[in-house]
Amino acid sequence: MRPAWTGAAMAQGAGLAEASRTLSVGGTGRVDLAPDMAMVRIGVTHQDRVAATALRMTSDAVAAMLARLEALGVAARDMQTAGLSLTPVWRDRSGPQGQPAPWGFEASNIVNLRLRDLDALGPVLDALVTDGANRLDGVSFGLQDPDSAMDEARRLAVADARRKAALFAEAAGVRLGPVISLSETGGGMPRPQMMEMAAMRSDAVPIAAGEVGVSASVQMVFALE
Repeated sequence: MRPAWTGAAMAQGAGLAEASRTLSVGGTGRVDLAPDMAMVRIGVTHQDRVAATALRMTSDAVAAMLARLEALGVAARDMQTAGLSLTPVWRDRSGPQGQPAPWGFEASNIVNLRLRDLDALGPVLDALVTDGANRLDGVSFGLQDPDSAMDEARRLAVADARRKAALFAEAAGVRLGPVISLSETGGGMPRPQMMEMAAMRSDAVPIAAGEVGVSASVQMVFALE
């Protein structure tokens, strides 16, 4: 008599196909590692009554930032302009009829940085703030080479699926056969979460990098003997 599978077992991602005598099982794997890279969004914002003045002040400050980064050893490939804007600034209820009235302009220039030495993150932020950076949109952390971590997560996912398959086969009183198919169903690097830092100071900036998780999911089909 062939085994009957309960709804609880099916809910765990395993199923027994009566006609083809196969067992389908899902597996997951995750690797948590200390990050070795930081991504920073930092820049300068200035306001002035004259648009050209606001833009020039912002451009001069960013040029000083980039020069400091180069002096600190940050490669040109790790610096990229992420946003450049010039927008009007309005003052509420300052017009003749109490309506908003134009005051001037705000210029912003944001740069994306990739820092490959986490020990330098705090000093770099400190130096940039000292040089005039007044906008920090956040910091996120990642891995310079996620492929090896992803491969380990895949191995763990396959091992997890094999473990489940052996458990289900034993519980059902059947013998597990060879793998018929294996497919990757999901996983990957988590989307970096920007760590907001609203208050910018010129003293030392404490940074807690934590860990970065890499996950993989697979679906395996086994023959039953």
